[in-house]
Amino acid sequence: METKVVRHKKKKKLGSYPYLSVVFSITLALFVIGLFGLLMLYANSLTRMIRENVSMQVFLNRTVSENDKILIQKTLATKDYIAVSGAQPQISFISREEAADDFIKETGEDFRQFLGENPLRDAYVVNIGADFQNSEELAKIKLDIERMSGVFEVTYVENLVRSINENLTKVSLVLAGFAFLLIIIVAVLINNTIRLALFSQRFLIRSMQLVGATAGFIQRPFLSRSFFHGVLGGLLASVLLALVMQYANQQIEDLDQLQNPTLVFALMGFLLLTGGFLGFLSTFRAVKKYLRMSLDELY
Repeated sequence: METKVVRHKKKKKLGSYPYLSVVFSITLALFVIGLFGLLMLYANSLTRMIRENVSMQVFLNRTVSENDKILIQKTLATKDYIAVSGAQPQISFISREEAADDFIKETGEDFRQFLGENPLRDAYVVNIGADFQNSEELAKIKLDIERMSGVFEVTYVENLVRSINENLTKVSLVLAGFAFLLIIIVAVLINNTIRLALFSQRFLIRSMQLVGATAGFIQRPFLSRSFFHGVLGGLLASVLLALVMQYANQQIEDLDQLQNPTLVFALMGFLLLTGGFLGFLSTFRAVKKYLRMSLDELY
């Protein structure tokens, strides 16, 4: 007769701590926060780019000399309200001839034939920094530039600036509200996950109490373990976030221009600290609860 080999499945040890499920839950929760945080960073960078593309037209006097034009450009370049890209002030010069040619291409009409001259003026187009994109600052900048020698007039689309600021403010408030709500949900999720995990440890906690262990001695290993799990979850969430960023950069052209490496690393550091802090706090509250419960309440 053949003898059947009976293999016994390894049974889960009673009171064992579900390490994998805890780390997985923390990682998933922090990854969601990281994705939303990354979205907010992209939105912030896009907002800055939109605002810095708002420009002013600086029209010059007809009698201004070439030396005066160079002096005006150098003076504008020293102003702190001028947007800078790659250490270069965002200032461009458009001659009256270029402006006339562009107008004729767009309209198909040569106004110089019936006017007999070109009424347009040489102009500088300057982009204003995002920090100065409000009605009060723009009005001050307009007056400051108009005081320069050789400047005839400064114009900008005031209604467009106001509309952009109002819409961006609304979007920022909505994103901030979602971020606050998401952080609360994630905090509750991590707290409940750790409380459920420690539920299997309640009799171990009571046993340590019965042999005379102090509350601090009992809490110490649980707190250190949960802090490590929280930091590990934050680290794994950061790795997943980096992979998502790399994939997104490959799929979306010029997306990397919206990324600020310093802020991205700060976001990842926030995930590590948040995971460790929430893990520590949730464990502290749960262990303290079980220390206060009677033996009947543990069942």
